[in-house]
Amino acid sequence: MVNHSAARRRFVAVAAILGWAGLSIQLYLILYSRWTLEASLLGGLISFFSYFTVLSNTLVATVLTCELTSRESAARRWFLQPWVSSAVAVSIAVVGLAYSVLLRHLWHPEGWQFLADELMHDVMPLLFLVYWWCCVPKGTLRLRHIGLWVIYPLVYFAYSLFRGHVLAVYPYPFIDVEKLGYPQVLVNAGGLLAGFVVIALLVIGLDRWRAGRS
Repeated sequence: MVNHSAARRRFVAVAAILGWAGLSIQLYLILYSRWTLEASLLGGLISFFSYFTVLSNTLVATVLTCELTSRESAARRWFLQPWVSSAVAVSIAVVGLAYSVLLRHLWHPEGWQFLADELMHDVMPLLFLVYWWCCVPKGTLRLRHIGLWVIYPLVYFAYSLFRGHVLAVYPYPFIDVEKLGYPQVLVNAGGLLAGFVVIALLVIGLDRWRAGRS
């Protein structure tokens, strides 16, 4: 039991470090680019947090950090609730799948950008899903939780459209209203939301199956 607990703690620690590393590299690259262009660093920070990938990876790293720390707090209790950690698992799974299907072929990053991309789109989704499978208590998820989980992508989509309308800048090409128009963007967003719900249903199904076996 001690060895199992120590191995689990090492895994969570490595995953948390990699999570924060990916985010830190991406933030540095954005701020450095803004600095070389003599653009607003605050604008770069806002741009950084305007990506669903960044927000979801931040949630992942936060959950892993809460798991690693022993000090009790309201934030720690909140993030370690199974339904919250599971919502994060669904979101980061969507990040990994959407990037592989919709975005990976559009560009070929190199150097530090390649490392940041790999960490945020491939490594962290896999590590967090392993964490969810092995470390998050099972048997408490219900279908009603999906209604709470979809609030996150819906609010993000509304924010992205509003920000894009004001600045004419969209974080992802499949929601670029300037190029695609609102009808196509709504169709694309509907497809992504449907994918989110399918993954959520799969997570709930796995949760019940794992609980039944236990």
